[in-house]
Amino acid sequence: MAHRAFRRTAASFLLAGLGAAAAQAAPARFDEFRYEGRAQEQVTVAADEYRNPVLSGYYPDPSITRVGEDYYLVTSSFTHFPGLPVFHSRDLVTWKQIGNAIDRPEQLDFSGLPVSQGVFAPDISYHDGLFYIVNTCVRCKDNFFITAKDPAGPWSDPVWLPFEGIDPSIYWEGDKAYIINNRAPDEPKRYDGHRAIWIQEFDWRSGKMVGESTQLVNGGIDIRTKPIWIEGPHIIKKDGFYYLIAAEGGTGDKHSEVVLRSEKLRGPYVPYQGNPILSQRTLDPERPNPVTSAGHAKFVQTPDGAWWATFLATRPYGDDLYNIGRETFLLPVTWRDGWPHILPDGARIPFVAKRPALPADRPGTPPLSGDFGYVDSFDRPALAMQWIGVRTPKAPFHRLDNGTLVMEPAAAMGDQQGVPAFWGRRQQHHIATVSTVLRYDPEKDGERAGLAAMQSDQSFLFFGLTRIAGKPVIALTTRNRAQSDTVVASAPIDPRGPVTLTIRADGGTMAFDYTVGGKTQTLKADLDARFLSTRQAGGFTGTVIGPYAGRN
Repeated sequence: MAHRAFRRTAASFLLAGLGAAAAQAAPARFDEFRYEGRAQEQVTVAADEYRNPVLSGYYPDPSITRVGEDYYLVTSSFTHFPGLPVFHSRDLVTWKQIGNAIDRPEQLDFSGLPVSQGVFAPDISYHDGLFYIVNTCVRCKDNFFITAKDPAGPWSDPVWLPFEGIDPSIYWEGDKAYIINNRAPDEPKRYDGHRAIWIQEFDWRSGKMVGESTQLVNGGIDIRTKPIWIEGPHIIKKDGFYYLIAAEGGTGDKHSEVVLRSEKLRGPYVPYQGNPILSQRTLDPERPNPVTSAGHAKFVQTPDGAWWATFLATRPYGDDLYNIGRETFLLPVTWRDGWPHILPDGARIPFVAKRPALPADRPGTPPLSGDFGYVDSFDRPALAMQWIGVRTPKAPFHRLDNGTLVMEPAAAMGDQQGVPAFWGRRQQHHIATVSTVLRYDPEKDGERAGLAAMQSDQSFLFFGLTRIAGKPVIALTTRNRAQSDTVVASAPIDPRGPVTLTIRADGGTMAFDYTVGGKTQTLKADLDARFLSTRQAGGFTGTVIGPYAGRN
């Protein structure tokens, strides 16, 4: 199915910065943004092979659907805005972002929410000329669905659904639809993480839930072992059986994918004796270049009958340490003895595998997998759709001015009740270099502009120009699960000319360079940046880096 170009919706006006916020002192001017990244694992990929992950960086909880010869995929985005990025491919391995399903402030209100709340685990499907995304907005009215004729958008405003829990998905059978999701069990909770999978009919014509809800799975594949967080369920039908696949074990390094089946849609469902069908939790934790936390899969079938699974996993640089978030991987699904298999127990997720038997798609710009770089010169009418901020903006805080991104100060970074003047891009590689050219003259102590690298409202860093004790300086500050910043390093600077700010990331360390008048100096080398890892910062996102203007 062809899709139209990204439209100038309400969000694109925000991204263009038209009618920017009332003028304030000391606007910051960013002339470009450069990114260059490479994977810590270096591999050779032949012409008939592809590289995992297929979406590098913070793109978790993937859901996929096929319409004809086209594949569409959507991932979680929590309280980042625009949210729910939508991707297109014709070969399952070469993906291009085509839009954001949440791209208008009136669709969802993330005000006051932490970064890792908001929209969890979307599911995308297609029926009768419409695309559907069913989703949960955690702490913002819970479950809803949106629709679009074109997956690139615009997507409708949410229609709210009256059931609790997370991770809804739609199973279509003929002209009927059913929603499956994680809810509380039909008994008192036996232990922390005790959840259940439920099903209820969804009247897609009226947009309402109908009939009774039925519990399909209580706890997990074997409640006697106290399995936690059975979630991310999907149902498919094959050869007379209904197959229910779901994630189990929580989204850390004990994560897995399990399968059950039934001859009837509402059960009873019998677990596969060979579960899990995907996990890395039994492998040697000291193995080189590990892939961990695999699970949250969804299957898709190609026109020739082959089956594939998208799923999330991570690439730690240390002991469960990764700054770039959970990523989207792809592997084939094989069927044996009436059950699906992704990987046998003890097998490592490969970084390189044989491509699907599909015509190769053209790479996107920028790519989303492998080693790559890009430059954004801010010379378009609106920011590219890959730029994201924190929480729903109430008013624009920037404008584009002939190749310059002009930003006015807004809420301080870390103020959960506000929206900082911050536009960022995902850090997609553990080894990455990010730079920008900044022109800025702070007028008062505390005013600042530069690059921010953010995991949460309590875990981020700032590198740029500010004033301390009345004097302009180049400064590096960090916030490590705290309510205030720590000045790590600073140096006097003349703010009247442009300064190039460069952050060099290498796994759990970062270095910070600045260039003035052709002379480059390092403000700080070997900063311990593990506080930007998901393990130390908490939550479910990855590090986002980009221009910021504000006050501390």
